[in-house]
Amino acid sequence: MSFKKPITDCQGCPLASDLDLRDQHDVSYPRIVTLTMLAMIAFAGNSLLCRVALKETDIDAASFTTIRLISGALILWLIARKTRTTRTGSGNWLSAFALFAYAAGFSFAYVSLAAATGALLLFGAVQATMIGFGLWAGEHLRSRQVVGLMLALGGLVGLLLPGLSAPPLPSALLMLVAGFAWGIYSLRGKGAGDPTQVTAGNFLRAVPITAVLSVAMLNSTSLDSTGVWYAVTSGALASGIGYAIWYTVLPSLNATSAATVQLSVPILAALGGVVFLGETITLRLVLASAAILGGIALVILKKQSAGSV
Repeated sequence: MSFKKPITDCQGCPLASDLDLRDQHDVSYPRIVTLTMLAMIAFAGNSLLCRVALKETDIDAASFTTIRLISGALILWLIARKTRTTRTGSGNWLSAFALFAYAAGFSFAYVSLAAATGALLLFGAVQATMIGFGLWAGEHLRSRQVVGLMLALGGLVGLLLPGLSAPPLPSALLMLVAGFAWGIYSLRGKGAGDPTQVTAGNFLRAVPITAVLSVAMLNSTSLDSTGVWYAVTSGALASGIGYAIWYTVLPSLNATSAATVQLSVPILAALGGVVFLGETITLRLVLASAAILGGIALVILKKQSAGSV
């Protein structure tokens, strides 16, 4: 892991690779490592909590989404009030809708996707969206990055090809849509103000949007105490506190380190799926993961400067 003096202002996404964060005081090495690990575990935990809730309990996907967003909004609002800075931000409705689209697609996809597959598809779609925006904005890929892009796309196609170990296509497409929405949310958030305050504002605005979803699907609503607990934990702990931890440590990481460490999220989700959900890791998933994560790494990771620790 590499550290440097704080880099400037970031807003939006825990999966973004092009980071621009506000200045903060340097954080000690052990604390940086610990907080970074906790943030990555929290992000992977979202996949595990959603999957186990929809697989092992009676809660429906719409209710999980609504409870998760309400819980996240509450904890982020409390954190934002406790950590006010001179910088402001309140979010906006378009970003809130993108946040809702991510959360809803995420939940409905995990009705039938394994935790590892879902996390891999989500991560790939987020990074593809941001890379695609960069190309549209006039960025040029070097030959190494072109190879990486082709490798990642090949891994995605290989993962989705029909076969006994292929994920259900409708659920896979929902997760890709969720990743696209999170990528848009991230891009819209850059430079929008204090990251915690803006994220809290977007979560709060997403609450009435997700309430409409729950009302529309009222006839299929199903709740139980365990499922509700998983949704609250996903929203308050894995999302709200996870994002707050990430925003705390991010200024102490350079862009290369921040992008590199996020490659661990699908891997952590896969390990968690095996340990806690009894999921199996197929050869197809292993090969697709290597191609997608390796390809993305070739595209987004810049050569570290000499002297990095």
